[in-house]
Amino acid sequence: MSPKLSLSSTIPLTNSKYTMPRLGFGIYQSPTDVCVNSCLTALRAGYRHIDSAQFYRNESEMGEAVRQSGIPRSEVFLTTKILSAGGSPEKTYQKCLDSVKAIDPNEGGYVDLFLIHSPSPGSAKRKEMWQALEKLVEENKARSIGVSNFGIGHINEMKDYAKIWPPQVNQIELHPWNQQREIVDYCRAKNIVIQAYCPLVRNNKAYEENLVAIAKKHDKTTGQVLIRYCLQKDWVPLPKSDTPSRIVANADLYGFELDGEDMGILDSLDQGPRGAIVQAVKND
Repeated sequence: MSPKLSLSSTIPLTNSKYTMPRLGFGIYQSPTDVCVNSCLTALRAGYRHIDSAQFYRNESEMGEAVRQSGIPRSEVFLTTKILSAGGSPEKTYQKCLDSVKAIDPNEGGYVDLFLIHSPSPGSAKRKEMWQALEKLVEENKARSIGVSNFGIGHINEMKDYAKIWPPQVNQIELHPWNQQREIVDYCRAKNIVIQAYCPLVRNNKAYEENLVAIAKKHDKTTGQVLIRYCLQKDWVPLPKSDTPSRIVANADLYGFELDGEDMGILDSLDQGPRGAIVQAVKND
């Protein structure tokens, strides 16, 4: 872990000329009437990476915020995800293309990262969705593609049909209570960037005594400690909030560093799959 992390730090994507900002902003369950303002607050605070999904129903709001911000599109990394196939390869590709157009309707519009949201639709549908994402890359509508909630078996299976392998990203639930070490080690070995959703554990652990003690030691919030922990684990955290002050605070991570003792205490909190608040991946 580099001690020189900053809000502008990026991480390289495998087999790509592109990089990803190491801190992202999540907008799951951000209502449409709030989402634009939340994204604008994040962009003003220095975030340059926003994570949406078809399932979130706020892709267009994410894109609108970038346009309102005045920040060049090329300077903001935008992600979305497809949860279910369309019923045929053509319909699935069109679903993905519709997302790109909602986010970036300009001629030559694109998304920086398009993910398969979940492995749950089954093997055939995963193949259909991945081939649609590969077509987006071929058509310059997506710069990078990846997966979310995929275990080792899901990723290995893709080798049978994928033109682009390994996926450039796997977005999974990660925090001290759900560290998913098996899939994390696998992704590192394959140079797959690991994104961490629910890094704040939805505030469920804000009063956990070890976390509170570390936050007090550094004069930081428990949320700042949890996000900094992700950064020092070389994960890309995606903290979510619609509260402006918290959005700003969640990016104020670079004036302190967790020491070895802090990291060891947080590492010791792992509860395996039972520590997940959404889901742990299945590695079979």
